Amino acid sequence: MPRPVRLPACSVLLLAGGRGQRVGGADKGLLEWRGRPLIAHLHALVRPFTDDLIISCNRNTDRYAAYADRLVQDDSPDFPGPLAGIRAGLAAARHDHLLVLPCDAPLIDAVLLKELSRLAAQHPEQAVMVRQAKYWQPLVCMLPKRLSASLEEAWQRGERSPQRVFLPLGVIPLDCAPDDPRLANLNTPELLANAAAAR
Repeated sequence: MPRPVRLPACSVLLLAGGRGQRVGGADKGLLEWRGRPLIAHLHALVRPFTDDLIISCNRNTDRYAAYADRLVQDDSPDFPGPLAGIRAGLAAARHDHLLVLPCDAPLIDAVLLKELSRLAAQHPEQAVMVRQAKYWQPLVCMLPKRLSASLEEAWQRGERSPQRVFLPLGVIPLDCAPDDPRLANLNTPELLANAAAAR
């Protein structure tokens, strides 16, 4: 009988540091959805998975602090994108793996997180990333902290795409259906309203 896979301890990074262009410049993680801020839904999901919950945010730090063990910010003021948050999260992570999730995907569930953890346990030296058909979802991933150096090297070269940084390093896919509702990005007011109504 095979031995059960031991899931790796992980830090968790919730990405909430964007400029919110699709929501009129609002701080997306603090937008209300089903009666609570989006960040509260992700916090409730991931809190049982970690003792090291990090939020990447560039404003409203007093409000985000209630949902995190620690906050990180981009080291430049021009909202350079999610790779900046991942870079800061990897540098701060206390565990050997970092689970990365965007703040605008509140339908992600514990089953998906356990599958990411399971694959990370089987492939501890490689990134694990959700893939839908041929499309990667680089903001739903589990990263070994050892990739920090490769990310930093790419960052210094001017690379700002998480996918272009991690795919050449070898990524293990977690394949999900193209229409998997758990992976819906509620990143416009219309999507937020429609998803809230479809209870």
